[in-house]
Amino acid sequence: MLLKITVLSGDGIGPEVTEQAVLVLRSVAGVSGHQLELQHKPIGGAALKACNDPLPADTISACLSSSAVLLGAVGSPAFDHNPGHLRPEAGLLRLRRELGAFANLRPAILFSALEDCSPLRPDLVRGTDMLIVRELLGGAYFGQPRSIEGIAGSRVAINTMRYGEDEIDRVARVAFELARKRRRKVLSVDKANVLECSRLWREVVTRVARDYPEVNLGHQYIDSAAMLLVQRPTEFDVILTENMFGDILSDQAGGVVGSLGLLASASIGGQVGLYEPVHGSAPDIAGKGIANPLGAILSVAMMLRYSFQLDGEAACIENAVSATLSQGARTADLARKAHPAISTSEIGRRVLEAVQASAPATA
Repeated sequence: MLLKITVLSGDGIGPEVTEQAVLVLRSVAGVSGHQLELQHKPIGGAALKACNDPLPADTISACLSSSAVLLGAVGSPAFDHNPGHLRPEAGLLRLRRELGAFANLRPAILFSALEDCSPLRPDLVRGTDMLIVRELLGGAYFGQPRSIEGIAGSRVAINTMRYGEDEIDRVARVAFELARKRRRKVLSVDKANVLECSRLWREVVTRVARDYPEVNLGHQYIDSAAMLLVQRPTEFDVILTENMFGDILSDQAGGVVGSLGLLASASIGGQVGLYEPVHGSAPDIAGKGIANPLGAILSVAMMLRYSFQLDGEAACIENAVSATLSQGARTADLARKAHPAISTSEIGRRVLEAVQASAPATA
């Protein structure tokens, strides 16, 4: 198979973690007999520095002509005082919209070797395996009008949370279809006691659930769901929620399983899938060689599974990550006394070795 991929390394630790993810991708493609075609393009702060546009037309064109997009991270404090359309994050939001990627999948799985890395007791967190399905193109992040108005000292900021029935329906169906292949449970998270958007959300999700009688649907308010996520994380299977709530809950889930650096994501539903680690650009540690590349590497596994339907190759990467962690490899965010920290490139090398060791079985 031809794997035609656009790589957007981006900002901060993005280039460091993406480098390791691409090395693993090349290895898996090689041992599995696939042809890899990569093109690298700028986004975010890197693109602003190059051409004063966080998402250049050439980058959009490259992404739309690919089968999938691998993104490192977007964001840089150097642009914090820029107007909204010239901030790195504006490029990411535009990219999601251009690709039509309306469903963001964020798995949070506790690797058995990392029970001591969770802030929760091992007996509470052991066996955690949840999938957050976050609506990605609506809500307060995209709603209009939005503005900051008035004179200094008396300004008013406006953001609009907006959802249409069709937007809710399509992401709900993604969640139910995925739940069918898992433990057949969907928890829809909203704030229907306060927000009209959430009342419509709950109504539409309940209606969609009638088409999936084999899947058990529950509803929870966002505040109580956040509490339950740390009290009983193993009870969650598929969490379905809107854009901002999903953004918040997925970071919390990263803490539950030991580190945000472990979390991968897939943004699907449009013509081209977008794959990226959840952790962001982390400018405070950029260039130090200590970032955790496992989220980026696991994002490659999600790419192989969802954009190319290569489940065996995806499992090869996931098993290699699990084996590497079981052997005691830890980056700084995961290090403990028994397992001192190793560098970004070193843990990437060990995952690569684990992939290559399984090459005969994979091939």
